[in-house]
Amino acid sequence: MKNFFTLLFASCLGTLLALGALILIGVISIGSIASAFDNSDVDVKANSVLMVDMAVLPELTNNIQTDPFAFDNESTPGLRTVKRAIEMAIDDDDIKGIFLDVDQLAVMPATALSLRQSLASFRESGKFVVSHSKYYGLGSYYLASVADAVYLNPTGGLDVRGYGATLPFFKEGLDKLGVDINVFYAGDFKSAGEPFFRNTISDSNRLQTREYLNDLWEIYVKDVSASRNISPQEFKRLTENFVVRNDKAALENKFVDALFYKDQVLDNIKERLGLDEDDKIKTVSISSYSKKVKNKNITSKNKIAVVYAEGNIVDGKGDPGSIGDAKYAKLIRKIRQDDKVKAIVLRVNSGGGSAMASENIWRELHLAKEAGIPVVTSMGDLAASGGYYIAMASDSIFAQPNTITGSIGVIGLIPNLSRLMDDKLGINFDTVSTGKFSNSFTTVIPWSESDKAIVQEGVDDIYNHFIMRVKDGRDMQEAKVRKLAKGRVYTGQDALGLGLVDRIAGLEAAIESAAGIADLDLDEARIVEYPKMKSPQEQLIAELTGKDDDKGDIKIMEPFLRRELGSAYEVYNQAKQLQAQEGIQMRMTETLVY
Repeated sequence: MKNFFTLLFASCLGTLLALGALILIGVISIGSIASAFDNSDVDVKANSVLMVDMAVLPELTNNIQTDPFAFDNESTPGLRTVKRAIEMAIDDDDIKGIFLDVDQLAVMPATALSLRQSLASFRESGKFVVSHSKYYGLGSYYLASVADAVYLNPTGGLDVRGYGATLPFFKEGLDKLGVDINVFYAGDFKSAGEPFFRNTISDSNRLQTREYLNDLWEIYVKDVSASRNISPQEFKRLTENFVVRNDKAALENKFVDALFYKDQVLDNIKERLGLDEDDKIKTVSISSYSKKVKNKNITSKNKIAVVYAEGNIVDGKGDPGSIGDAKYAKLIRKIRQDDKVKAIVLRVNSGGGSAMASENIWRELHLAKEAGIPVVTSMGDLAASGGYYIAMASDSIFAQPNTITGSIGVIGLIPNLSRLMDDKLGINFDTVSTGKFSNSFTTVIPWSESDKAIVQEGVDDIYNHFIMRVKDGRDMQEAKVRKLAKGRVYTGQDALGLGLVDRIAGLEAAIESAAGIADLDLDEARIVEYPKMKSPQEQLIAELTGKDDDKGDIKIMEPFLRRELGSAYEVYNQAKQLQAQEGIQMRMTETLVY
């Protein structure tokens, strides 16, 4: 009888949990359906202020791992959507200004530059831009500096000291564990494997890293010093010596205009709007306002496909925020087989990844070009290694001056656990073979020099293949490609002078160029963005039901880990990427302080 009641209780509990899950899915589904119809009915009252207060800024709307259980989450607008919303607000008589609240925003250099240009255009239209933060970091201050007024909390601070790259090195820890990493690379500057066989940065990597960081810093200094009316020499002196680090120093040296609490900033905005002290400021968030952004000529037969390749290049479908070759090859194939698509713009923001996946994505873009569809690449923050490789099917390549690109090189990382098994765990392995290499290339048996030579030969073959892709894609002599390759990293402005890219400009210029190549009137073309992304609530449904045909697994724990680990998340993420790697990689590994 006791067992009967135990089973009955377990059965009832299971039923209740199942019903709860179904109700939850139903509620979310209803919300998702409702939101699908609410795409432009955003109530913007007269004399309103646009709140630009993102915490993250992906390339493509919702192309991130979100917290699906935060049911009040709005969609996370992508960079192009945010820029278009700001530009739309210029002509919106109901929007009088922008309040830039950048407390939590961390952006890389090229993204910051692109967004800053839109904020500058908004300000030049005669409308105000006001910025406030409790704490300005490198990227957030770069954005804020373009504002009419930059305000800092009276107990806040400012951390602008120049760019730095911080790289973790795992060799000593791996040695203690008894884990060896067989590292194979082609290119003297190919540094992605250094953390596994060195304890410090190599001379070649230190040289290239210093060079591109100096370039990024010069762009930063030029833009910010001009906006703040401080000489570049004085700005460098104050920042590189970390003179301006607290609220008083920031005010004294003209880095900010006033030390205000948030209520004082709001009072200042009321004055700009001509409101009385007791009046309430009418605001609209950038997330809500971006819903008003519509594709032009939505009924046009002629389409320009903008394909966002953002994140690590991986084999298979990949996760949100990554570039899975199975997903992207299928997507590009579908696009090129669509008679209405007249041009493709590939927007790349990737430090690379799997060599095989990069080749498969390149192949589909190459077939599109062979089919007479123009392909233009626009580079974001990163278009290096595999990210540069997939751009080689392009008719032309656009980059920002502070894009990180190049890194034409190849690396293979294969762990060997034989010392861990033998010395630490007391687990031994013995073999029986029918051939010399029958038991080679495993992770539990020491590698012979012959084993290593075979893998190195494979890496060299892929490197030579990469060289040929660049030679053909850039119409460049092989000798010149080999001189520029070697895994070396360049900024966009350097890459232009070297012939690795064609023009310094943003995504909209690339779209315009693609339309021109296709002999299309841009005003009569429909811009369609790919891949199609799910909302946070739709991602949760996909996770709970296990139904997600378009994307790989959705990792519910990812946002929690990012939140709990903070700055240590990037180290964790690099270790996780290593575990997930399959085959030879075209990858750039850097941790940029921003």
